[in-house]
Amino acid sequence: MQKSLMAVLIASAFFSQGAHAADLIQVYQQALAHDATIASARDALAAGQERVPQAKASILPQIGLGGEIDRTSGEFKPDGLPSGGSQTSHSNTYALTLKQTLFNWGSWQTYQQGKLQQAASEAAYGQAQQDLITRTAQAYFDVLGAQDSLASTQAEKAATTEQLASAKRNFEVGTQTITDTHEAQAAYDLVVAAELASLNDLENKRSVLQSIIGATPSALALLKPGVTILPPAPATIDPWVASAEQQNYGVVGAQLQLELSKREIEKSRSGHYPSVDFNAKASRGTSSATPGVPAGTTTGNSIGVSWSVPLFSGFAVTSRVRESIALEDKARNDLEAARRSAAQSARVSFRGVSSGLAQVKALEAAEVSGQSALDSTKLGYQVGVRINVDVLNAQRSLYATRTNLAKARYDAIMSGLRLKAAAGTLKEADLEPVNGLLQK
Repeated sequence: MQKSLMAVLIASAFFSQGAHAADLIQVYQQALAHDATIASARDALAAGQERVPQAKASILPQIGLGGEIDRTSGEFKPDGLPSGGSQTSHSNTYALTLKQTLFNWGSWQTYQQGKLQQAASEAAYGQAQQDLITRTAQAYFDVLGAQDSLASTQAEKAATTEQLASAKRNFEVGTQTITDTHEAQAAYDLVVAAELASLNDLENKRSVLQSIIGATPSALALLKPGVTILPPAPATIDPWVASAEQQNYGVVGAQLQLELSKREIEKSRSGHYPSVDFNAKASRGTSSATPGVPAGTTTGNSIGVSWSVPLFSGFAVTSRVRESIALEDKARNDLEAARRSAAQSARVSFRGVSSGLAQVKALEAAEVSGQSALDSTKLGYQVGVRINVDVLNAQRSLYATRTNLAKARYDAIMSGLRLKAAAGTLKEADLEPVNGLLQK
């Protein structure tokens, strides 16, 4: 039963390899359409783009139409007469008003803040796009890495199975001891356990990719054999660090927050400044007859300028100014922290690419040496100068080298993408060269 389940899992992992495999660009397009995080960022961007119209409204003309309808009833009793009569009057008035701000420092700062807030939402969306690129690529190569690990484990299992059978045959004919058979059996049991762990790891990695693209991932295009990964350009670290300190989206967002805090100081200080408004009004009213007042219609037009100067508000304005200054200092420190973090990310990623490429080169040489060592060990085993455990160790070393080589290539590619993300230059087009490293 266990072997049947294992066969089903292996078949489900590799059955679709012969079909059309999705490459990195196709997987990214799926993520762009279905990832919940980027969808949330897209909605946040749409909301942030409304900040400018809302802030601009306070400095645009304000036009209103209002009215009032009254019905008044009462008793009227003339002086000197014993009785009077009831009287009822009706009035209907309405007015069209126009107000245009001529000077209001707080409203102007609110408008400037609206533009900064829109820019901040755009920077946040740019950061979300870069995060999606790196998350998708990482999940993609994690799946490939898990597949490589499983394939290596299965190849080791096949070789170990053959070695176990050989050890049993040799023991039966008396050319080897029972110890060789036990060693081969122990190696076989270990590789079976490793295979089960690799299968579980593969399914976990596929689940991560599924959570990003919103669907069960199909077969993925593999990395070309012996592929050459290009070093970063420029090849020195200083330009990358300089770009990270200026263009990184985290730095850009912190810069915008600092500008917002400066505008907030001016907005708080506006509580001490006068405000001037232009006002215009056109009104019309009708009324029914009342005692001593004939029925008729009244109209009126007015135009003028109003102003006000705040004199004292219980020190509230002064307190808000101090608060805004403190928040500006905080924003300035946050900006410095963002710059240092971006620069550190650029340095780490640059060194990751450089060391990754060196590691790939070393492991490629180790793979060649490991294959030669395995071939020599097998030949020595056949002629009796090597024992069974030597062959098993050589096999295990070669397959571990191949797994490490594949992982080193994936890590070097991801370090290159993260380097561009730290520098603030990562775009969807940067996936094209990476996609060219995959088998179509």
